[in-house]
Amino acid sequence: MLKTIRHQYLAILWAIFTVVMCEMPMSDTQSKLGFTFFEGFDKLAHTGFFFVLTVLLFYGKIREQSSYSYRAVTILKILLITTALGVLIEVLQMKYFTYRSAEWWDIFADLTGVGMGIFSYIFLHRVRFNEKLI
Repeated sequence: MLKTIRHQYLAILWAIFTVVMCEMPMSDTQSKLGFTFFEGFDKLAHTGFFFVLTVLLFYGKIREQSSYSYRAVTILKILLITTALGVLIEVLQMKYFTYRSAEWWDIFADLTGVGMGIFSYIFLHRVRFNEKLI
């Protein structure tokens, strides 16, 4: 367990950062920065946050194993962890941070970022080992 945490510290820090950023009120952020975000910026942010989280989870797993090999179980675990985090963020927005709206589209954006991260890892893994893509 400690070995896993030691290798996943970047992913853990990014997950904490993601939760904090997703729970901040957008109106305060916009007024402090002096400009307004475009419509749909929230979805783009969710996608980006979860893409980076997925990549960091894979990176930690690679460091833990000391190899680039992967199993379907690893991908499934990462998918479950990131989905649970995305749902947790929306539940927190619905129950506790009522100044933010909980939306199904945010979860969809989260899963889009996760899918992009998984696809990137699999694609780059195959390229690294000269495997055929088809």
